[in-house]
Amino acid sequence: MIKRRAPYYLIVHTSWYKEDIAKMIEIARKQLSEVSEDTPLLSVPGSLELAAGAKRYIENLGERGSLRGIIFCGIVIRGETSHYDLVTQETFRAIGNLALEFPHIYMVNNVICVENKEQLIERLE
Repeated sequence: MIKRRAPYYLIVHTSWYKEDIAKMIEIARKQLSEVSEDTPLLSVPGSLELAAGAKRYIENLGERGSLRGIIFCGIVIRGETSHYDLVTQETFRAIGNLALEFPHIYMVNNVICVENKEQLIERLE
């Protein structure tokens, strides 16, 4: 018999800006503590990999999964090239598509897109 786990939330986060991502995770876990005791973490290399990492996780759950929701945590800071625009657009598109593909799982896009580090600090306070 397959044991089903209690409903839980997953936090998928990037590996860039580790200290700031840790703050984002702490805030998310604090909010989720009211509704879920179990909040695993999944680390992916960057923002472009957030949706793919979450999809792989969902597909590996099988019938034993009780995943209620996913919070995506990432940070994109504008640089001197158009890379910022591509990364932000594709990240948001991919997360949106994933939400449409798995409508029974809540998905919160908490990817912060800022012009500079100062704006990031303001957003995290």
